[in-house]
Amino acid sequence: MRKHGILNRRLAGALAGLGHTDTVLVCDAGMPLPTGPEVVDLAFRAGIPAFADVLDGLLAELVLEGATAAHEVTGANPETARLLHGRFPALELVPHEELKVRAAGARLVVRTGEARPYANVLLRCGVFF
Repeated sequence: MRKHGILNRRLAGALAGLGHTDTVLVCDAGMPLPTGPEVVDLAFRAGIPAFADVLDGLLAELVLEGATAAHEVTGANPETARLLHGRFPALELVPHEELKVRAAGARLVVRTGEARPYANVLLRCGVFF
């Protein structure tokens, strides 16, 4: 049993298998899940776990070189927009439909219980050296 970091064994194992340029979609409970990528569904109840908590847990574990979100988050969910811009100063914004298309190519999807719109981000893995 681990005593630090991500305790969910399925998620920890999936993260260990990621490599440079692989993408991970961290999404709210309402995001359509693409067929193909491995899905780790953490959703328990509306809002639990929160998008921000899951994202911060992943950021503590991963090396990233980029992030993409839907530009609609800015108007529909300003709190999440501020969170994403704060964590990713070079955040790429694309139309939500484009984010869904890109999500189909993700290696991993982590579904949260977030119940606010457009709380979704596609993370691109980097390399630690």
